[in-house]
Amino acid sequence: MFESIRKHSKIVMILLFLLVIPSFVLVGIDRNYFSEKSPVVARVDGEKINQTDWDNAHRMESDRVRAQSPSVDPKLLDSPQARYATLERLVRDRVLAAAAKDMHLVTSDTRLARALQEIPAIAGLRRADGTLDAEAYRALVGSQGLTPAGFEANMRRDLSINQVIGGVMGSTFSTNAQVRLALDPLYQQREIQVARFKSSDYVSKVTPTDAELQAYYQAHPAQFQQLEQASIEYVVLDLDSVRAGIVLNEDDLRTYYQENVARMAGKEERRASHILVNAPKEASAADREKAKARAQELLAQVRKAPASFADVAKKSSDDKGSAAAGGDLNFFGRGAMVKPFEEAAFALKKGEISDLVETDFGYHIIQLTDIKAPRQPSFEELRPTLEAELKQQQAQRKFAEVAEAFTNSVYEQADSLKPVADKLKLKVHTATGVTRTPAAGASGPLASPKFLEALFSTDSLQNKRNTEAVEVGPSQVAAGRVVQYTPAKTLPLEEVRARVRELYVGEKASGLARKDGEAKLATWKATPASASGLAAPVQVSREQTQNLPRALIDAALHAPVDTLPGWVGVDLGADGYAVVKLARVVPRTAPDAKRAQQERQQYQQWWSAAEGLAYYEMLKKRYKAEIKVPRPSNSLQALAEN
Repeated sequence: MFESIRKHSKIVMILLFLLVIPSFVLVGIDRNYFSEKSPVVARVDGEKINQTDWDNAHRMESDRVRAQSPSVDPKLLDSPQARYATLERLVRDRVLAAAAKDMHLVTSDTRLARALQEIPAIAGLRRADGTLDAEAYRALVGSQGLTPAGFEANMRRDLSINQVIGGVMGSTFSTNAQVRLALDPLYQQREIQVARFKSSDYVSKVTPTDAELQAYYQAHPAQFQQLEQASIEYVVLDLDSVRAGIVLNEDDLRTYYQENVARMAGKEERRASHILVNAPKEASAADREKAKARAQELLAQVRKAPASFADVAKKSSDDKGSAAAGGDLNFFGRGAMVKPFEEAAFALKKGEISDLVETDFGYHIIQLTDIKAPRQPSFEELRPTLEAELKQQQAQRKFAEVAEAFTNSVYEQADSLKPVADKLKLKVHTATGVTRTPAAGASGPLASPKFLEALFSTDSLQNKRNTEAVEVGPSQVAAGRVVQYTPAKTLPLEEVRARVRELYVGEKASGLARKDGEAKLATWKATPASASGLAAPVQVSREQTQNLPRALIDAALHAPVDTLPGWVGVDLGADGYAVVKLARVVPRTAPDAKRAQQERQQYQQWWSAAEGLAYYEMLKKRYKAEIKVPRPSNSLQALAEN
C-alpha cells in the first residue's frame, strides 16, 4: 500500500488538496487552533498565557537586549532563569493591563506625542523646521519588526499600564523621623572581639578508618555521581559559513564600487566665513526683528562688495571668536554645525554668499571660501573592502534560504550529518563529555541550553538521529547527533576515595571546631573574665566588614544588646566556628547635609519600590494571576526587574 502511494504521490497530493481545502473553506479555520495546542503556562484574569506567547515574548526580549548590548553572552539570555524572568514580565504586563482597563486609564494623543519626543532616537529624526522625517521614523520602528501604528499602539499601552503602579509609587512620602528610625540601625556600628575556631586547625585530629569512609560514601551517593555524558557530532551554519561559499561577480563588484566610492572616499569638507548678528531664541520678537533688519543691511553691504566680507566681519560680527579672522571658520564637515547653517553652507558654490540663515544664535551671513573634496580611491585600492562588504550583504540576504536547506537536510537524512556538511561545505565538529547543562567556558552551540536539550531528547538518545536545526545565536543554527551515550552513574569508591576522604575529614574537622567553640562560648558567658584568645577590638558595620565573614557580621549586628558585653556564636560551616564578644554600640555620627539628602532619597526609593511591589501583589490576587511553571533555581531577579 505504501509503495503504491509513493509511486502515485502526485495523484495523492491532488486528492488531498481537493478533499481538505474545501473543508476549511466551508467550516473555516479557528485562528486559535494552533495556539490552543500550546500548553498553558500562566493565567491572568481568566485569560491564558500559553507556551507560544511565552516563546514569542522571550524571543523579542532577547532581540531587544542583543540590540542594546551586542556583546551580551547568549548563554545568559537563553538560560532557564532568563526565560522565567520573561514569563514574570509577561504576567506583570497582563495584570497591569487588566487594572488599567478597569480603571479606565487611557493615554491621550498629546501624552503619546510628548513621550515619543522624549525618546532620543526619535527626537534626532526632526528636521530643521521641526517636522518629523517620516521615512526615517518608519525605518527606525521597522528595525524592531513594527509598523509606526503598531509601535505607537505599544507605547500607548505601556504608558497606560505605567500609570497603574506609577500612581502608587509617586504618592509615597517619608518624614525625617522615619528615615532616621530606619537608617540609623542600618548604618549602626558595633565594637566586637572575635575568637576563630578554624576547621583547618582540626584536620590533623581526624584519622578516618576504611569503614568510616565506606559508610560516608554510602550515605552520600549524590556527591560521587558522574553525570550522564555524550560524545557528539555537530554542524553549525552561520553568516561566516554562508559568506565563505559566495563567489562574487566582477561586474557586481564594479557596480558596487561606483555606488559606494563616494562614501568610502570620506566626507567632503567646506571652508566658510560668516557674519553673526546675535538674536538668541529667548529674545523678544521686537529684538529679533531689530537684529534681522541689521543683518539685512550687512547682507546688502557684502553683496555689493563681496571682497569686503572679511573687513565687515571684523567690524560687525557678534561672533568674537571668528570676527578677528574675518569670520573664517576653517574647514568643517557635515554634522559639525547646527543644521540650518550646515544646509546653507553645503548648498553654496565656492565664492557665493548666502541669504540670511536663522539659527538659535541669531542671523548668519555665510560666504563659502573653499571646498575640500576627498581623493577618490581606485577600484583596486578598495577591492578588499568592497569584497568584504558585498559578501556580507549577500550572505545576510542568502542566509534564510540556506538555513531552510540546512533544516530540511538534517531532517530528511537524519542518520548522519555528513550529507548536509558536504552539501553546504560545513565542518563536522566533535565533542566529548557533553552534559545536559552548558559547561563552564563553553561557547557556540555547546553553550546553548536549547541545543543541549535537543541533543538529550529521547529520539536523539535512543535512535541516534540528528536533532532538528536549533537557533543558537543571531543568524546561527546548529544540528547535532549523539555518537555515544553514558548514563549517569555513581562512581566506585576506589575511583573517588581521595574525594571521600577529603569531604569526610572536612566535615569532622568542622564538627570538632564547632564543638570547641560552643564549649568556649558557654564558659565565657558564665565567667566573662576567663575569656582569652579574643582578637583585638574592631568596629564593624554593614559598610565596614573589616574583611570578616558576612555570616559573622550579620550575627554581630543582629544580636541583642540589652546587656553588654554580649556573646554570640556563629557557625561558619566548612570554615569552622566563631565566638563574638559584643563590647558596645558605637553611636552613629550624624551625616552631613549632602549625605543626609542622599540617604533620604535612597530611603524614598526603597519605600516607593516596596509600596509598588505590595500594590502589584494585591493586583495579582485580584486578577487571579497564576504561573504554572516552577521557578528555576537562582532566578535572575535583576533581569525580572528591568
